[in-house]
Amino acid sequence: MKSAFDIALELCHLFQQDLFRTILLMGKSVRFYFVVSILLVWNVVIYADEPVNQAQSAAFGNARGIPNYLTHSSPDEKAPDPNGFIQRWFLLEPIRQRSLRSNQQLTDSFVQAAVKREYFPNQFTVVPHDGDKVTVDDVELTWHAVDTSKYNVSLYTFAYVLGKPTYNVLFWAVTIIDCPQEISGVRLAVGSNAASVWWINDKEVIGIYGDRHMLIDDGVSKRITLKKGSNVIRSAVINSPGVSDFCARFLDSKGKPLKGFTVSVGETRK
Repeated sequence: MKSAFDIALELCHLFQQDLFRTILLMGKSVRFYFVVSILLVWNVVIYADEPVNQAQSAAFGNARGIPNYLTHSSPDEKAPDPNGFIQRWFLLEPIRQRSLRSNQQLTDSFVQAAVKREYFPNQFTVVPHDGDKVTVDDVELTWHAVDTSKYNVSLYTFAYVLGKPTYNVLFWAVTIIDCPQEISGVRLAVGSNAASVWWINDKEVIGIYGDRHMLIDDGVSKRITLKKGSNVIRSAVINSPGVSDFCARFLDSKGKPLKGFTVSVGETRK
């Protein structure tokens, strides 16, 4: 039996030429909403075909099923994946961006203003705990400790399974890496859909802007030093229409994926 993904792919191949001609003939505003509608349908089809983990759905406290590649973190330390990608994060439920209507707005100045706005106390220094809550514009939001089995973190899926807004939003992500010794000459390499800004130990190290898809190592910081012990990585990812996600890893002084550290989020809910 064909999967929903296979059926959708066949339909795209069947109609792609006529569809492309139709889109070109549309007015600009009609074309925009048509493309957004296609993306929405595509996301639903892809998501519907993912295996669902009911136990993890209960752990996240949501009514919708959560795919197997997202799980609630354990309190144990976790190594990066074989390619160095960090797979354990605190994620804050998305913050609506009411002034955001299009990814064309995601210029350096717009993104910097959006992420530098104070949404909740100590947002640039706090290391949250799983289940902590903050209030933003009279809306209560929760921090979740999340693991992904993939190299990237699907913020779209995270928001969707919790019944939260998925478009015109800003996500905060925090994690802690523990180094057995000081490591110098490393660079943080990130990708995101769409724009994002990144901090290490409360210092801004890189930002990538504009309407972009997530690409591995799309943005790379200057060389930095990770201190012995705990180092806090913080990110803000902002997106309008689109499937929000990000990936992050460190590259060593030779440009190879950095390993030899662990990732932790402290205590998690039982």
